[in-house]
Amino acid sequence: MTAGPIESSREARPQVGVLPMRRTPEGGTEILLVTSRETRRWIIPKGWPMKGRKPFEAAAREAYEEAGIVGRVGKRPLGFYLYEKRLKNRDAVLCQVTVFPLDVRKQLKKFPEQGQREARWFSPSEAADMVIEAGLAGLIRAAGNRDPKKKKG
Repeated sequence: MTAGPIESSREARPQVGVLPMRRTPEGGTEILLVTSRETRRWIIPKGWPMKGRKPFEAAAREAYEEAGIVGRVGKRPLGFYLYEKRLKNRDAVLCQVTVFPLDVRKQLKKFPEQGQREARWFSPSEAADMVIEAGLAGLIRAAGNRDPKKKKG
C-alpha cells in the first residue's frame, strides 16, 4: 500500500464542527467562517469531542467559544471532511471532522476566543472558495443548495 501526502496508515482523529448558517432578508443563505488561530486560514468552528457531551452539543459549544454564535444545532451531521492539523510541536495529525448544521440565532459581542479570530459571513459559493479543504468546500456548496425551511434535526 502506498501512502499519499497524508500517510494512509494513520487513523484519523475525530473532531466535531458546525456549519453556521443564517437566512438573508432576501431569502438566501449565508455561511459564517472563522480564521484559524495559527495560520489565519478560513475554517468552520470545530474542535475535539467533549466528554459528557453528544457530538452535536460539543460542536455547538465550539461555535460559541470560537465565534460567539448560538442557535439551533442539528442532531444529524451534514457529512464529514478530512484535514491535516498542525500541532504545536510541528507534527501533523489527520483529523476527520463531523459537521453539524447550525441555524444561527444570535451573534454575541463577548465570547471566549474574541480577538483571537476573525469571523465573517459569506455567500455559500464565496465560503466554499475561501476554504482550502476540498471536502469542506463540497459540504458548504451542498448546504447552500438546501432549502433551510426543510431542515431536519
